[in-house]
Amino acid sequence: MNKKRFGKNDLLLIGGLIAAAVVLFLIRGIFHGTAGAYVEVTVNGDVYGTYALKEDQEVLIRQNGRVTNTLTIKDGKADMIDADCPDLLCVHQRAIDKEDETIVCLPNKVVVKVVGAKQKSDLDSVAG
Repeated sequence: MNKKRFGKNDLLLIGGLIAAAVVLFLIRGIFHGTAGAYVEVTVNGDVYGTYALKEDQEVLIRQNGRVTNTLTIKDGKADMIDADCPDLLCVHQRAIDKEDETIVCLPNKVVVKVVGAKQKSDLDSVAG
């Protein structure tokens, strides 16, 4: 009873599919998303502030009179560099700069999202 699980052609097919998936993943990573113009910071679902990515700055996010998160914008990228949450997952996320990328701090209910110039003007017209 010689049961062959995979033949040579099966292995070639699987290898080809894996290679195609890797190539598509790399292409998507290179060409995905356009550079954003602003980051919108929300705390507990409310807009805390909107900050230009072209302007290097440090944003201290305060809740209940104390700084809970520190966001740094430098060289067109936003990066959460400090937080007082226990797991610090938001600090370990990579810096963001493309539209719709986010950094989330669940314990502090802080969300940082990259938006484009068009989205920013839409927000201003709704809020204003």
